[in-house]
Amino acid sequence: MTTAISPVGKSERISSMDIIRGIALCGILLMNITGFGLYKAYDDPTVNGGASGWNLDVWWINSIFFEGTMRGMFSMLFGAGILLFTGRSQNNASIVTDLFFRRLLWMVLFGIIHCYLLLWHGEILYCYGIVGMFAFSFRHLAPKKLVTGTVILLSLATIWNIKDYYQDKKLYETAAAATSKKDSGQVLSKDQTAAIEDWNKKLLDRKPSTESRQEGIAAMHKGYFSVVGHMAGENQFMQTIFLYRYNFFDTLAMMLLGMAFLKWGILKSALSNRFYILMALLGYAIGLSVNYYEADLLLSNQFSVMSLNKSYLTYDAGRLPTTCGHIGLIMLFIKSGWLSFLQKALAAVGQMAFTNYIMHTLICNFIFLGYGLALFGTLQRYQLYYIVFAVWILQLILSPLWLRYFRFGPLEWLWRSLTYWQRQPFKKQEKEELE
Repeated sequence: MTTAISPVGKSERISSMDIIRGIALCGILLMNITGFGLYKAYDDPTVNGGASGWNLDVWWINSIFFEGTMRGMFSMLFGAGILLFTGRSQNNASIVTDLFFRRLLWMVLFGIIHCYLLLWHGEILYCYGIVGMFAFSFRHLAPKKLVTGTVILLSLATIWNIKDYYQDKKLYETAAAATSKKDSGQVLSKDQTAAIEDWNKKLLDRKPSTESRQEGIAAMHKGYFSVVGHMAGENQFMQTIFLYRYNFFDTLAMMLLGMAFLKWGILKSALSNRFYILMALLGYAIGLSVNYYEADLLLSNQFSVMSLNKSYLTYDAGRLPTTCGHIGLIMLFIKSGWLSFLQKALAAVGQMAFTNYIMHTLICNFIFLGYGLALFGTLQRYQLYYIVFAVWILQLILSPLWLRYFRFGPLEWLWRSLTYWQRQPFKKQEKEELE
């Protein structure tokens, strides 16, 4: 019977992990908001939302300090969570395994609903459900082997990026030469004609014309079912090709690193201040330097397609150390005890991460899509962050209030009840409310 094992209670939670999760969740909206509110402008601010003044400033700040790092921390915590979930009862290993995979299968379903029906193409639940099943097999490895696995996976991803870059570079050069030949009145071969067509198709996807941009924005201003149909193709791409080409290596690598950091005690704030200071300084020294190089590369080349592709070659070399720097700084904040009210609020946001994550989608889609306020593609890039800050304040207030009376967030409660196949207690008893 599965009733012998129950969800983690308040006394068993690791507060530092909840705080990191809360910060990461807030940071994820900081990055996702451009996907919610602008047309194909996540990497390239010249497409939509403005690329000068404050608009360029917020792009610059996010690119150097936050790109990929919030998702990285979230993935690390998911990996650490695998150890916490599966390590609670060695005497019931088969039951725990059954519960774990049931838990992830429900997450896969939640991810499909989130993507296709709640209409967030950048959602991560489906990815975590799939990749988590692979990460499960590595949970018993020593920390050094887990870190080695992280390095191998990110190296493979980088090698693939290098291959794609030189493939695109060859296509660009061939198309440029063919275009020059065509302009001089010479007859092109089939291969040269195909090269021009292939490059123009790639260029149109990354640098859409004004007409394409207006059509894309207009499509998002229509009714719910129209938007569902419009986004179906992109959603399918994100949960199939994009998952296995990009997200799989990225997510599995960070999950393994999260397991290693938990085993070393890093995520429990169990190490010395000196360790976390060195972690932050070293991480930022390497990561921010690489990130600055990438941002400067894009600016210097006016966000050309080839400069965007080139920036991906060093992506993980910048993102991984910066993520570690963030963790070191957050742990110093936690250990200092400063702003305890904020730490408690962030922990509550992290404890309700599933509910708050879906809330991001519901709020943003109401604001941006046609069945709500239809602001998609109409705001300046910097204006999006007014919405981000408002959602942060809302969740920092609501999450602690909710957990004062309830054991879990509503979606956390549903997920646990489905995992254990038994309705879990929801409301707190009077004694628990006083704690």
